Amino acid sequence: MDHSDVGTIAAWVTEQGLNGATEAELLAGFCEACRNAGMRLDRAMALMDTLHPVHEGRAFRWDSVEDFEGEFEYGPSGEGQGLDTWRRSAFYHLWTSGDREVRRRIGFGDPTDFIMLDQIYKLGHTDYVAMAHRFAEAGTIGEMDCFFSHFSTKHPEGFSDQDLAILRKLVPVLGLAIKCVALARIARTIAEVYLGEDAARQVMDGKISRGKTERISAALWFSDLLNYTKISDNSPPEEIIPLLNEYSEAVITAIHEAGGNVLKLIGDGVLAIFKGEEPAESCSAALKAERLLRQKLAVLNAAREVDRRPTTDVYIGLHIGDVFYGNIGSQDRLDFTVIGPAVNEVSRIASICRSVDLNVLMSSDFEAAIPEAERNVLACIGRYALRGVKRPQLLYTLESARLNG
Repeated sequence: MDHSDVGTIAAWVTEQGLNGATEAELLAGFCEACRNAGMRLDRAMALMDTLHPVHEGRAFRWDSVEDFEGEFEYGPSGEGQGLDTWRRSAFYHLWTSGDREVRRRIGFGDPTDFIMLDQIYKLGHTDYVAMAHRFAEAGTIGEMDCFFSHFSTKHPEGFSDQDLAILRKLVPVLGLAIKCVALARIARTIAEVYLGEDAARQVMDGKISRGKTERISAALWFSDLLNYTKISDNSPPEEIIPLLNEYSEAVITAIHEAGGNVLKLIGDGVLAIFKGEEPAESCSAALKAERLLRQKLAVLNAAREVDRRPTTDVYIGLHIGDVFYGNIGSQDRLDFTVIGPAVNEVSRIASICRSVDLNVLMSSDFEAAIPEAERNVLACIGRYALRGVKRPQLLYTLESARLNG
């Protein structure tokens, strides 16, 4: 490998990073290019922490012979098996020592003192080098503060001095390209976690200007926890957040599994929409979410009762109508949500549930949009006055609906 090869590989990595190649594709292409140019390279791995509510980071692997999973996500490294693995790694040694590089010539008598070195030694690898490229404070997001990588070879003489010199020049370029892709992934993750999948997609597509909205017809869902105030007043403070999280998990996953989009969490309340090609499709999806939720609540409440922890129910209002969907707020603080009379109406419908001892109510518009085959499980409960709505509304429920809690 000569100077021109180094420039060619650096240019390729830069271009692929700008084009949005995945991290695994970047690592694989980098390693294959180095190997084709004459570098003694047989295996590589790179990893970087991220900003995600579940995963601590992502790792990427390449091997010149073996075909294995090119990327995977890893969980917290601060406890249990994850902590043990982290502490036995070369990356932990680099992080705690402050060094940028550590090498083990395992085929020439160096110790296999880091995790996995004994395994690759048995596979015929002779030389191993790990590198750490730290980010300055301005370039750090959450736990994403370093790019770790390691490389190994089966060459009888190990890595040459030139191999190592070239890796020291090129790996920072690879790290920058992978960081670029990771930052885009983090932006999407943050948007999806806080806005919901559909709203996040629209924001990431550029719909970020205040007042940029569209008029859509959607089935609307508004749900709340039964007796949440009473439970929070009579439960230890350390019980409240787990309770909210567990019941929110049941509601949100049910909505997502049925194809809906959660737009807002309001304390213990959830506002969601279901968008279909036809009104009947939207309403059927909302009813599917309700069925899924009841199944999840049965499992959750049974488990909490065994542990003698407080249980509750979820009451739901369902409606369908036209709403404005988009950015509402000030120039520097926006909310991507739905507004319109239909949103107010669905929340009022939900609030009636408590007074009639039913866990789901729906408007006459929603009932009329349901496919004929699904209406045989509905029952009309009469007309009710809804605060902020001009005329009393006919409300419907499911024959099986009864509040529990």
